[in-house]
Amino acid sequence: MIDRDRYPVDPWRLVETSLDLENTGVTETLFAVGNGYLGLRGNHPEGRYAVEHGTYVNGFHETFPIRHAEHAYGFAEVGQTIINAPDAKVMRVYVDDEPLALDVSDMREYERVLDLRTGVLSRHVRWVTPAGKDVLIEFRRMASFAEKHLAIMTLDVTVLGEDAAVTIDCQLLNRQDGEDVYGGTPTISQQPGFDPRKVEAIDDRVLQPQEYWQDGLRSALSYRATDSGMTIAVVADHLIETENAYSARRLVEPDIAKNVFRVQARAGVPTRVVKLAAYHTSRGVPTRELVDRCRRTLDRAEALGVEEHFAEQRRWLDAFWHRSDVRIEGHDDLQQATRWCLFQLAQAAARADGLGVPAKGMSGSGYSGHYFWDTEIYLLPFLAYTTPLWARNVLRLRAQMLPDARRRAHQLSEAGALFPWRTINGEEASAYYAAGTAQYHINADISFALATYVRATGDDEFLYRDGVDIAVETARLWATLGFWRQADGVESFHIHGVTGPDEYTTVVNDNLFTNVMARFNLRFAARTVREMEQLDGEVYRRLVERLKLDPGEPDAWERAADALHLPYSEALGIHPQDAMFLEREVWDLEATPPEQRPLLLHFHPLVIYRFQVLKQADVVLALFLQGNHFTAEEKLANFEYYDPLTTGDSSLSAVVQSILAAEVGYQDLALEYFRASLFLDLADLHRNTADGVHVASAGGVWTALVSGFGGMRDHYGELTFDPRLPAAWPSLEYTLHWRGTRLDVRVTKDALRVRAGEGDAVAFAVRGERVEVPGGGEVVVALADQGPVIPGRPTLRQFADARRDDGTLLSPSLPVITTTTPSVELVD
Repeated sequence: MIDRDRYPVDPWRLVETSLDLENTGVTETLFAVGNGYLGLRGNHPEGRYAVEHGTYVNGFHETFPIRHAEHAYGFAEVGQTIINAPDAKVMRVYVDDEPLALDVSDMREYERVLDLRTGVLSRHVRWVTPAGKDVLIEFRRMASFAEKHLAIMTLDVTVLGEDAAVTIDCQLLNRQDGEDVYGGTPTISQQPGFDPRKVEAIDDRVLQPQEYWQDGLRSALSYRATDSGMTIAVVADHLIETENAYSARRLVEPDIAKNVFRVQARAGVPTRVVKLAAYHTSRGVPTRELVDRCRRTLDRAEALGVEEHFAEQRRWLDAFWHRSDVRIEGHDDLQQATRWCLFQLAQAAARADGLGVPAKGMSGSGYSGHYFWDTEIYLLPFLAYTTPLWARNVLRLRAQMLPDARRRAHQLSEAGALFPWRTINGEEASAYYAAGTAQYHINADISFALATYVRATGDDEFLYRDGVDIAVETARLWATLGFWRQADGVESFHIHGVTGPDEYTTVVNDNLFTNVMARFNLRFAARTVREMEQLDGEVYRRLVERLKLDPGEPDAWERAADALHLPYSEALGIHPQDAMFLEREVWDLEATPPEQRPLLLHFHPLVIYRFQVLKQADVVLALFLQGNHFTAEEKLANFEYYDPLTTGDSSLSAVVQSILAAEVGYQDLALEYFRASLFLDLADLHRNTADGVHVASAGGVWTALVSGFGGMRDHYGELTFDPRLPAAWPSLEYTLHWRGTRLDVRVTKDALRVRAGEGDAVAFAVRGERVEVPGGGEVVVALADQGPVIPGRPTLRQFADARRDDGTLLSPSLPVITTTTPSVELVD
């Protein structure tokens, strides 16, 4: 899956031993650095030859009108896209006026390293110039976790053997509007063709210049976004350390600032240039204020000292790994990839500080920098169980979105609130409602994430102050979106016209995932309101007044939840994905050529919608998230039915399939799906890593390890374990934080050990056996085995004699594809 000569196994570092410009876009993503607020793609400091010269600030976006070919009431009207912030990464080197050019230069030594312990990207180059000068160049780049507005870069140049004239050209560039180091920098284009997952392009100028200046070795650029009105300032300062003679030159224009150092380099005498860049943004604060903030950031950074910032970064990450690391004994390749994924979660979420977590984190512009349901379902469990503050910050953003969500629900003729499917500023930005707004399940996903956080932390204060509004308003939407039917004296509650997680099946009735999660949402809201009434009458009174809560609403929510219809096929013994899913034909995935994958890039949506074929796990995800409501037999039957129908075209699918495969017994298959998730970006398995890290999949890797192989569940707020350790793994170790107590869990083939840190005792169950570990204590529970084992994987052969409830046969087929181009008769 990975070229191990170029990327050797190292459990704590991602190392690149040779340069290959053919996959530049992938390495820009793999070697990106960020902190959740600021992200710098892994572009080389020379500033040329890139798929995307990317610098991103979380939430900094432009808006634009969405132009629908045929408009209708309620369609999303204003699009949002992340802006490429001014680029401070450029630090170009010339020796005797010859530039270091990665495509043609004679590089005798090359190594690039992303160190997961220090959070620093470094590069070592030994370059022989056309004139024979031997030059050593060392480079470092860091986005500070401690100082979220700060990036630091260092460049060390040493001429070996003989003297030379060295020039170091440091730049700030507005790349969003076309500026570059030459006024025409070569860019390596990606694969041509349509791909709805890529960023929207805006042709008009986006960043309007405001204040720009230079003062000594400091340079400043600042802008206002044309339509969104957001403002940004970047100020870079430069420190030079050398015993060589040098002079400094500078230039500033609205879209470029240069600080150039001309050094008379003596053989063996190094020259170091340190570049500190501060970024500040706002929804509308004048740029002069932002420039002042940047100045203060730089003053503080320089007072502390550059090397102390690198040391502080290491201490920050030591603490992160202490509470977050997952250890796979005896498999350094898996360990390396696991740590890379966990590091991406820190880079995406650590300093988001009340902003969202974009689907690509701060590593790329894919999906336009939007926030999706990915955060709540795939990322938040990791945050809640390792660094609860980060989870709380994510949920605070959703609480702040409630006014917009209420307006959106009203626009769609519903009560309560409807959260946007994709957004940056809180407004719906999905232009395609069938796979966007129709995914009402995002309401339940957010409430489920809220419940997960509260269960893990016991943070009732947040729940009763901010979270309950989310629970109540989302429950209100389900209560009006659904409707009642009665048959044979039995009432049932239905939800029609929705899309589940599987975007290859849209706008359906009674999607199982949606109904199961809506049921949870309704019950959670009712339970929370009743608990508040019993525990704190004053807090409850304020809730009733604030939300105009009718005393009868909780009873109505519970009644709807208890009656929610869950489709079930007696003939097949499974839960259909929706009311009409089994009426569709079965897509023969096993006979689908690889060149026609992913389906969304090769077939019209209407073609896909006619078939039983899944972009990602849908029913199977419900079986995991709400597994306490399904029997082991139901889980196995459903997994065996849906697995052969699931394309995995979504990066969100494999982790869920891995978890359920492990639980029901397909343990080799579980490991296969896990590896597909683990190496999704490192091996560019979906051929779109260049767009940015698949952050949700990286979060899912943690869940696959902890909940899949580690067997952890928290249904009803009760901690349980039922491990499925792969046969080739001697042990698996991970850490959880349960209501303030640290738990270090170690799974081996014959035992589960839980060691508690200081704090309260923690009660849990291991395969039904009740256990309690005291604070500071340890318990060991014997395991007879690692659960059921089923060889192989489910296949389409199971449909050979399968019949629907009406008696018709299920038979796999493919869309009819014309292999010749129809002739066209021209008429005068």
